[in-house]
Amino acid sequence: MTDTEVGRRTGSVELLAGLLVLFLLVRGPLDDVLGTPMVQTWTTIFVSIVLQAVPFLVFGVTLSAAIAVFVPRHFFAKALPKHPALAVPAAAATGMVLPGCECGSVPVAGALVRKGVTPAAALAFLLAAPALNPVVLAATAIAFPDQPSMVLARAAAGLAASVVMGWLWLGLGRAEWIKLPDHIHGDTRWRAFAGAAGHDLMHAGGFLVVGAMAAATLDVLIPDRWLQAVADNPVLGVLALSLLAVLLSICSEADAFVAASLTQFSLTARLTFLVVGPMVDLKLFAMQAGTFGRRFAARFAPATFVVALTCAAVTGTVLW
Repeated sequence: MTDTEVGRRTGSVELLAGLLVLFLLVRGPLDDVLGTPMVQTWTTIFVSIVLQAVPFLVFGVTLSAAIAVFVPRHFFAKALPKHPALAVPAAAATGMVLPGCECGSVPVAGALVRKGVTPAAALAFLLAAPALNPVVLAATAIAFPDQPSMVLARAAAGLAASVVMGWLWLGLGRAEWIKLPDHIHGDTRWRAFAGAAGHDLMHAGGFLVVGAMAAATLDVLIPDRWLQAVADNPVLGVLALSLLAVLLSICSEADAFVAASLTQFSLTARLTFLVVGPMVDLKLFAMQAGTFGRRFAARFAPATFVVALTCAAVTGTVLW
């Protein structure tokens, strides 16, 4: 063993010993902080968001890697209409049959773009899949047993918002705004599949954690009395629940039960919560930035918020 190796090993042992001593010194104050109700609530929200999202994230990156490696490029050219304007609603309709949340749809949309699908169609799929899939609509029906029209309203407003955003990107979007990270490739298809899935999981998972931390922090800082103050105003109620959906970052499979509990708000306001949340929230923004680049997310998320809010408000006004 060389002197350099001995020095490195000694340094590692000393570092570990120092960390253990530091932990023992701050253990008492740290226990006091971690035992406070606010910190416990923050931890519960953070863990619940991550646990809800991880299975769908794993499903999404697995499907994304399978699309990138095993599906031939010409398949999508045949499956979707050649005209980009027609490919957008077709891709949105395809998103309705994928049982997953936004954590899974983001990497899949990235794989579609890599395979040559027009970004407008891939983005319509990205928005439609978490908002309109059968699991989400079934959960909505269970959460609103006395309001079956809520399922129809959510499907109609979500589909409209997805298609409108796809068409907006088709007309106004720029290719340089999207910057997809390079995938890891292997010398065989299965190694390429494993490398691509592992790369996307680590990349998107990191942004998921950041988004979940931000959502949990904002959740514990929003006083309940603020919600009571705006619930009686129809316009403020819609805006408040739209912003609340962004901040809470609840998985689309569970948000209907939260919306059903907000009985002080109108049906239109709760519909807005259900439409905006799966399309624009903190963890989704972070994951979009990690998958497509920050320039993309900074433009796409605000536009999606306005379109989703408008579609939900119009749908609710017409139905109720």
